[in-house]
Amino acid sequence: MIYLDNAATTKLKKSALEAMLPLFTENYANPSAVYLAAGKARRVVEGARDTFAKGLNCRREEIFFTSGGTESDNWALFGAAEAMSRKGRHIITQQTEHHAVLNVCKALGKKGFEVTYLGVNSDGLLDPEDVKRALRPDTILVSVMYANNETGVLQKIDEIGEICKKNRTLFHTDAVQAFGHTEIDLEKSHIDLLSASAHKIGGPKGIGLLYKNLDTELPPYIFGGGQEMGLRSGTENVPGIAGFAAAFENRGDAKAVSELRKYMTDRLFKEISGCVLNGREEGRIPGTLNVSVEGVAGESVLMRLSSLGICASTGSACTSRSGEPSHVLKAMGFDDRRCNSSLRFSLNEENTKAEIDETIEALKDIVNDFRGMIN
Repeated sequence: MIYLDNAATTKLKKSALEAMLPLFTENYANPSAVYLAAGKARRVVEGARDTFAKGLNCRREEIFFTSGGTESDNWALFGAAEAMSRKGRHIITQQTEHHAVLNVCKALGKKGFEVTYLGVNSDGLLDPEDVKRALRPDTILVSVMYANNETGVLQKIDEIGEICKKNRTLFHTDAVQAFGHTEIDLEKSHIDLLSASAHKIGGPKGIGLLYKNLDTELPPYIFGGGQEMGLRSGTENVPGIAGFAAAFENRGDAKAVSELRKYMTDRLFKEISGCVLNGREEGRIPGTLNVSVEGVAGESVLMRLSSLGICASTGSACTSRSGEPSHVLKAMGFDDRRCNSSLRFSLNEENTKAEIDETIEALKDIVNDFRGMIN
Protein backbone atom coordinates (compact mmCIF):
# COMPACT_ATOMS: atom_id res chain seq x y z
CA MET A 1 0.00 0.00 0.00
CA ILE A 2 1.11 3.52 -0.82
CA TYR A 3 -0.53 5.75 1.76
CA LEU A 4 -0.85 9.41 0.73
CA ASP A 5 -3.77 10.45 2.95
CA ASN A 6 -1.98 11.51 6.13
CA ALA A 7 -4.27 14.52 6.55
CA ALA A 8 -7.07 12.03 7.25
CA THR A 9 -5.10 9.97 9.75
CA THR A 10 -1.61 8.60 10.21
CA LYS A 11 0.10 5.34 11.02
CA LEU A 12 0.91 5.02 14.71
CA LYS A 13 4.55 5.88 15.31
CA LYS A 14 6.74 3.20 16.85
CA SER A 15 7.70 5.62 19.64
CA ALA A 16 4.01 6.18 20.44
CA LEU A 17 3.27 2.46 20.53
CA GLU A 18 6.25 1.80 22.80
CA ALA A 19 5.10 4.53 25.19
CA MET A 20 1.57 3.12 25.28
CA LEU A 21 2.03 -0.64 25.64
CA PRO A 22 3.23 -0.76 29.28
CA LEU A 23 0.28 1.40 30.29
CA PHE A 24 -2.14 -1.30 29.13
CA THR A 25 -0.49 -4.27 30.82
CA GLU A 26 1.85 -3.06 33.59
CA ASN A 27 1.31 0.51 34.80
CA TYR A 28 -2.46 0.46 34.22
CA ALA A 29 -3.66 2.07 37.47
CA ASN A 30 -6.24 4.85 37.60
CA PRO A 31 -4.21 8.06 38.06
CA SER A 32 -6.81 9.46 40.46
CA ALA A 33 -6.21 6.72 43.05
CA VAL A 34 -3.87 7.23 46.04
CA TYR A 35 -1.52 4.22 45.94
CA LEU A 36 1.96 4.08 44.43
CA ALA A 37 0.97 2.60 41.07
CA ALA A 38 -1.58 5.38 40.60
CA GLY A 39 1.14 7.93 41.24
CA LYS A 40 3.18 6.45 38.39
CA ALA A 41 0.22 6.80 36.03
CA ARG A 42 -0.34 10.36 37.25
CA ARG A 43 3.29 11.22 36.47
CA VAL A 44 2.78 9.98 32.90
CA VAL A 45 -0.18 12.33 32.44
CA GLU A 46 1.58 15.32 33.98
CA GLY A 47 4.79 14.59 32.09
CA ALA A 48 2.83 14.69 28.85
CA ARG A 49 1.25 17.98 29.90
CA ASP A 50 4.76 19.37 30.45
CA THR A 51 5.82 18.15 26.99
CA PHE A 52 3.02 20.03 25.25
CA ALA A 53 3.45 23.15 27.37
CA LYS A 54 7.14 23.33 26.47
CA GLY A 55 6.47 22.72 22.77
CA LEU A 56 3.72 25.34 22.55
CA ASN A 57 5.24 28.00 24.85
CA CYS A 58 2.51 27.95 27.47
CA ARG A 59 1.94 26.81 31.06
CA ARG A 60 1.25 23.19 31.93
CA GLU A 61 -2.02 24.08 33.67
CA GLU A 62 -3.30 25.46 30.36
CA ILE A 63 -3.29 22.04 28.65
CA PHE A 64 -6.44 19.90 28.90
CA PHE A 65 -6.72 16.42 27.39
CA THR A 66 -9.83 15.57 25.36
CA SER A 67 -11.01 12.77 23.07
CA GLY A 68 -9.77 14.59 19.95
CA GLY A 69 -9.99 17.69 17.79
CA THR A 70 -13.76 17.63 17.36
CA GLU A 71 -14.39 17.60 21.11
CA SER A 72 -11.83 20.36 21.61
CA ASP A 73 -13.51 22.53 18.96
CA ASN A 74 -16.93 21.91 20.51
CA TRP A 75 -15.71 22.72 24.01
CA ALA A 76 -13.92 25.88 22.88
CA LEU A 77 -16.85 27.31 20.93
CA PHE A 78 -19.78 26.24 23.09
CA GLY A 79 -17.83 27.08 26.24
CA ALA A 80 -16.72 30.51 25.07
CA ALA A 81 -20.24 31.34 23.89
CA GLU A 82 -21.69 30.43 27.29
CA ALA A 83 -18.99 32.19 29.28
CA MET A 84 -19.05 35.39 27.22
CA SER A 85 -22.76 35.68 26.43
CA ARG A 86 -23.12 38.46 29.00
CA LYS A 87 -20.73 40.60 26.88
CA GLY A 88 -22.26 39.83 23.48
CA ARG A 89 -23.53 37.16 21.11
CA HIS A 90 -21.51 37.80 17.95
CA ILE A 91 -18.98 35.25 16.61
CA ILE A 92 -16.64 35.49 13.63
CA THR A 93 -15.31 32.52 11.66
CA GLN A 94 -14.43 31.72 8.05
CA GLN A 95 -16.25 29.78 5.35
CA THR A 96 -13.45 27.24 4.92
CA GLU A 97 -13.46 25.90 8.48
CA HIS A 98 -13.78 22.20 9.29
CA HIS A 99 -17.34 21.12 10.04
CA ALA A 100 -16.35 20.60 13.68
CA VAL A 101 -16.40 24.41 13.82
CA LEU A 102 -19.00 25.21 11.16
CA ASN A 103 -21.64 22.91 12.63
CA VAL A 104 -21.06 24.28 16.14
CA CYS A 105 -21.53 27.80 14.76
CA LYS A 106 -24.72 26.64 13.06
CA ALA A 107 -25.97 25.23 16.37
CA LEU A 108 -25.05 28.44 18.18
CA GLY A 109 -26.98 30.38 15.55
CA LYS A 110 -30.10 28.46 16.58
CA LYS A 111 -29.42 29.48 20.18
CA GLY A 112 -29.56 33.19 19.37
CA PHE A 113 -25.92 33.89 18.53
CA GLU A 114 -25.05 35.78 15.35
CA VAL A 115 -22.23 34.31 13.27
CA THR A 116 -20.28 36.15 10.56
CA TYR A 117 -18.70 33.80 8.00
CA LEU A 118 -15.78 35.52 6.31
CA GLY A 119 -14.68 34.59 2.81
CA VAL A 120 -11.21 33.78 1.51
CA ASN A 121 -9.44 34.68 -1.73
CA SER A 122 -8.64 32.25 -4.55
CA ASP A 123 -5.46 31.25 -2.71
CA GLY A 124 -7.55 30.14 0.28
CA LEU A 125 -6.27 33.02 2.39
CA LEU A 126 -8.35 35.07 4.81
CA ASP A 127 -7.47 38.78 4.89
CA PRO A 128 -6.83 39.83 8.51
CA GLU A 129 -8.28 43.23 7.62
CA ASP A 130 -11.61 41.48 6.99
CA VAL A 131 -11.48 40.22 10.56
CA LYS A 132 -10.81 43.75 11.80
CA ARG A 133 -13.71 45.15 9.78
CA ALA A 134 -16.08 42.43 11.01
CA LEU A 135 -15.36 43.06 14.69
CA ARG A 136 -18.14 44.72 16.70
CA PRO A 137 -18.53 45.78 20.32
CA ASP A 138 -20.56 42.61 20.93
CA THR A 139 -18.05 40.25 19.24
CA ILE A 140 -17.03 37.63 21.79
CA LEU A 141 -15.04 35.10 19.74
CA VAL A 142 -13.04 34.77 16.53
CA SER A 143 -12.36 31.20 15.34
CA VAL A 144 -9.94 30.77 12.43
CA MET A 145 -8.36 27.47 11.39
CA TYR A 146 -4.55 27.47 11.61
CA ALA A 147 -4.08 25.35 8.46
CA ASN A 148 -6.81 24.15 6.15
CA ASN A 149 -7.45 20.41 6.13
CA GLU A 150 -8.09 20.24 2.37
CA THR A 151 -5.52 22.63 0.90
CA GLY A 152 -2.94 22.88 3.68
CA VAL A 153 -2.96 26.68 3.47
CA LEU A 154 -1.72 28.42 6.61
CA GLN A 155 -3.67 31.47 7.72
CA LYS A 156 -2.05 34.66 9.01
CA ILE A 157 -2.56 33.58 12.60
CA ASP A 158 -0.13 36.05 14.18
CA GLU A 159 -1.85 39.03 12.55
CA ILE A 160 -5.34 37.81 13.42
CA GLY A 161 -4.27 37.12 16.98
CA GLU A 162 -2.87 40.63 17.33
CA ILE A 163 -6.13 42.11 16.06
CA CYS A 164 -8.14 40.05 18.55
CA LYS A 165 -5.85 41.00 21.41
CA LYS A 166 -6.22 44.72 20.68
CA ASN A 167 -9.98 44.29 20.53
CA ARG A 168 -10.03 42.15 23.71
CA THR A 169 -11.83 39.39 21.80
CA LEU A 170 -11.19 35.69 22.40
CA PHE A 171 -9.25 33.99 19.63
CA HIS A 172 -9.65 30.25 18.95
CA THR A 173 -7.82 28.27 16.30
CA ASP A 174 -8.49 24.74 15.11
CA ALA A 175 -4.86 23.63 14.74
CA VAL A 176 -5.59 19.95 14.08
CA GLN A 177 -3.78 20.00 10.70
CA ALA A 178 -0.98 22.36 11.70
CA PHE A 179 -0.14 20.85 15.09
CA GLY A 180 3.19 19.01 14.97
CA HIS A 181 3.79 20.06 11.36
CA THR A 182 4.67 23.71 11.85
CA GLU A 183 5.99 25.71 14.79
CA ILE A 184 3.24 27.10 17.02
CA ASP A 185 4.00 29.75 19.64
CA LEU A 186 0.83 30.43 21.60
CA GLU A 187 2.17 33.52 23.33
CA LYS A 188 3.53 35.08 20.15
CA SER A 189 0.30 34.44 18.25
CA HIS A 190 -1.97 35.69 21.08
CA ILE A 191 -4.07 32.51 20.91
CA ASP A 192 -6.57 32.01 23.73
CA LEU A 193 -7.91 28.59 22.71
CA LEU A 194 -6.33 25.93 20.49
CA SER A 195 -7.56 22.48 19.40
CA ALA A 196 -5.28 19.58 18.43
CA SER A 197 -5.54 15.84 17.77
CA ALA A 198 -3.03 13.00 18.17
CA HIS A 199 -3.88 10.83 15.18
CA LYS A 200 -2.78 13.48 12.67
CA ILE A 201 0.84 13.28 13.87
CA GLY A 202 1.42 9.56 14.40
CA GLY A 203 -0.37 9.32 17.72
CA PRO A 204 -3.41 7.16 18.58
CA LYS A 205 -7.01 7.96 17.75
CA GLY A 206 -9.31 9.06 20.54
CA ILE A 207 -7.03 11.58 22.23
CA GLY A 208 -6.50 15.30 21.69
CA LEU A 209 -6.02 18.47 23.64
CA LEU A 210 -7.45 21.90 24.22
CA TYR A 211 -5.16 24.74 25.17
CA LYS A 212 -6.96 27.31 27.28
CA ASN A 213 -5.22 30.47 28.38
CA LEU A 214 -5.42 30.91 32.15
CA ASP A 215 -7.16 34.24 31.66
CA THR A 216 -9.86 32.64 29.49
CA GLU A 217 -13.03 31.56 31.27
CA LEU A 218 -14.63 28.30 30.16
CA PRO A 219 -17.33 26.39 32.04
CA PRO A 220 -16.82 22.67 32.80
CA TYR A 221 -17.49 20.56 29.72
CA ILE A 222 -17.97 17.12 31.29
CA PHE A 223 -19.12 16.73 34.89
CA GLY A 224 -17.99 13.90 37.12
CA GLY A 225 -15.01 13.22 39.33
CA GLY A 226 -13.21 16.48 38.70
CA GLN A 227 -10.36 15.36 36.47
CA GLU A 228 -8.54 17.86 34.20
CA MET A 229 -8.67 20.55 36.85
CA GLY A 230 -12.40 20.13 37.28
CA LEU A 231 -13.28 21.12 33.72
CA ARG A 232 -13.32 17.82 31.85
CA SER A 233 -14.14 14.92 34.12
CA GLY A 234 -13.59 11.25 33.35
CA THR A 235 -10.78 8.80 33.98
CA GLU A 236 -7.79 9.88 31.93
CA ASN A 237 -6.84 7.95 28.80
CA VAL A 238 -3.31 7.42 30.09
CA PRO A 239 -2.01 5.24 27.20
CA GLY A 240 -3.47 7.67 24.68
CA ILE A 241 -1.96 10.68 26.42
CA ALA A 242 1.46 8.98 26.54
CA GLY A 243 1.26 8.04 22.85
CA PHE A 244 0.21 11.57 21.91
CA ALA A 245 3.17 13.09 23.77
CA ALA A 246 5.63 10.57 22.28
CA ALA A 247 4.40 11.29 18.75
CA PHE A 248 4.72 15.03 19.37
CA GLU A 249 8.27 14.65 20.70
CA ASN A 250 9.26 12.52 17.69
CA ARG A 251 7.53 14.54 14.98
CA GLY A 252 8.95 14.27 11.48
CA ASP A 253 11.35 16.39 9.48
CA ALA A 254 9.13 19.14 8.07
CA LYS A 255 11.78 20.29 5.58
CA ALA A 256 12.17 16.81 4.11
CA VAL A 257 8.39 16.39 3.79
CA SER A 258 8.08 19.81 2.14
CA GLU A 259 10.79 18.88 -0.38
CA LEU A 260 8.99 15.62 -1.17
CA ARG A 261 5.73 17.51 -1.72
CA LYS A 262 7.55 19.91 -4.07
CA TYR A 263 9.00 16.96 -5.96
CA MET A 264 5.51 15.53 -6.43
CA THR A 265 4.11 18.92 -7.44
CA ASP A 266 6.83 19.47 -10.05
CA ARG A 267 6.30 16.05 -11.61
CA LEU A 268 2.52 16.46 -11.67
CA PHE A 269 2.62 19.81 -13.42
CA LYS A 270 5.36 18.77 -15.82
CA GLU A 271 3.92 15.42 -16.86
CA ILE A 272 0.13 15.77 -16.60
CA SER A 273 -1.46 18.59 -18.58
CA GLY A 274 -4.37 20.54 -17.16
CA CYS A 275 -3.25 20.41 -13.52
CA VAL A 276 -3.96 23.45 -11.36
CA LEU A 277 -2.91 23.97 -7.76
CA ASN A 278 -5.63 24.65 -5.20
CA GLY A 279 -4.33 26.99 -2.50
CA ARG A 280 -1.27 29.19 -2.55
CA GLU A 281 2.05 27.47 -3.23
CA GLU A 282 3.91 29.13 -0.36
CA GLY A 283 2.63 29.34 3.19
CA ARG A 284 1.22 25.87 3.66
CA ILE A 285 1.93 22.92 5.92
CA PRO A 286 4.68 20.67 4.57
CA GLY A 287 2.82 17.62 3.32
CA THR A 288 -0.51 18.67 1.84
CA LEU A 289 -1.00 19.05 -1.91
CA ASN A 290 -4.41 19.73 -3.47
CA VAL A 291 -4.74 19.81 -7.28
CA SER A 292 -7.53 19.74 -9.82
CA VAL A 293 -6.97 17.74 -13.00
CA GLU A 294 -8.88 18.94 -16.04
CA GLY A 295 -11.13 16.42 -17.73
CA VAL A 296 -11.40 13.83 -14.96
CA ALA A 297 -13.65 13.19 -11.98
CA GLY A 298 -11.70 13.10 -8.74
CA GLU A 299 -13.78 10.29 -7.20
CA SER A 300 -13.26 8.09 -10.26
CA VAL A 301 -9.51 8.68 -10.17
CA LEU A 302 -9.43 7.76 -6.48
CA MET A 303 -11.23 4.48 -7.15
CA ARG A 304 -8.67 3.55 -9.79
CA LEU A 305 -5.79 4.54 -7.53
CA SER A 306 -7.31 2.50 -4.73
CA SER A 307 -7.45 -0.58 -6.97
CA LEU A 308 -3.68 -0.17 -7.36
CA GLY A 309 -3.14 0.11 -3.61
CA ILE A 310 -2.65 3.89 -3.61
CA CYS A 311 -4.59 5.84 -0.97
CA ALA A 312 -5.46 9.51 -1.50
CA SER A 313 -8.62 11.63 -1.19
CA THR A 314 -10.58 14.47 -2.70
CA GLY A 315 -10.76 16.41 0.57
CA SER A 316 -11.86 15.96 4.16
CA ALA A 317 -12.38 12.33 5.19
CA CYS A 318 -15.22 13.52 7.46
CA THR A 319 -17.32 14.63 4.46
CA SER A 320 -16.00 12.33 1.72
CA ARG A 321 -19.30 10.42 1.42
CA SER A 322 -21.52 13.49 1.17
CA GLY A 323 -21.32 13.72 -2.62
CA GLU A 324 -21.26 17.51 -2.39
CA PRO A 325 -18.50 19.64 -3.96
CA SER A 326 -15.86 20.76 -1.47
CA HIS A 327 -17.12 23.72 0.55
CA VAL A 328 -13.51 24.84 0.87
CA LEU A 329 -12.88 25.03 -2.88
CA LYS A 330 -16.32 26.58 -3.45
CA ALA A 331 -15.46 29.31 -0.94
CA MET A 332 -12.25 29.95 -2.90
CA GLY A 333 -14.45 30.81 -5.89
CA PHE A 334 -14.04 27.65 -7.98
CA ASP A 335 -16.83 26.14 -10.08
CA ASP A 336 -18.19 22.62 -9.61
CA ARG A 337 -16.06 21.24 -12.44
CA ARG A 338 -12.84 22.30 -10.74
CA CYS A 339 -14.09 21.15 -7.35
CA ASN A 340 -15.15 17.75 -8.62
CA SER A 341 -11.80 17.15 -10.34
CA SER A 342 -9.76 17.81 -7.21
CA LEU A 343 -7.35 15.39 -5.56
CA ARG A 344 -5.65 15.73 -2.18
CA PHE A 345 -2.33 14.05 -1.50
CA SER A 346 -0.98 14.43 2.02
CA LEU A 347 2.52 13.16 2.71
CA ASN A 348 4.60 12.58 5.81
CA GLU A 349 8.12 11.50 6.70
CA GLU A 350 7.41 7.83 5.95
CA ASN A 351 6.66 8.45 2.28
CA THR A 352 9.42 8.04 -0.31
CA LYS A 353 10.33 9.31 -3.76
CA ALA A 354 9.78 5.81 -5.10
CA GLU A 355 6.18 5.93 -3.86
CA ILE A 356 5.67 9.32 -5.46
CA ASP A 357 7.13 8.09 -8.76
CA GLU A 358 4.82 5.07 -8.76
CA THR A 359 1.82 7.29 -7.98
CA ILE A 360 2.65 9.75 -10.77
CA GLU A 361 3.02 6.95 -13.33
CA ALA A 362 -0.31 5.48 -12.24
CA LEU A 363 -1.98 8.89 -12.42
CA LYS A 364 -0.69 9.49 -15.94
CA ASP A 365 -2.22 6.24 -17.16
CA ILE A 366 -5.51 6.84 -15.34
CA VAL A 367 -5.90 10.41 -16.59
CA ASN A 368 -5.08 9.41 -20.16
CA ASP A 369 -7.64 6.59 -19.98
CA PHE A 370 -10.42 8.87 -18.73
CA ARG A 371 -9.61 11.62 -21.21
CA GLY A 372 -9.58 9.05 -24.02
CA MET A 373 -13.08 7.94 -23.03
CA ILE A 374 -14.30 11.54 -23.21
CA ASN A 375 -12.68 12.17 -26.60
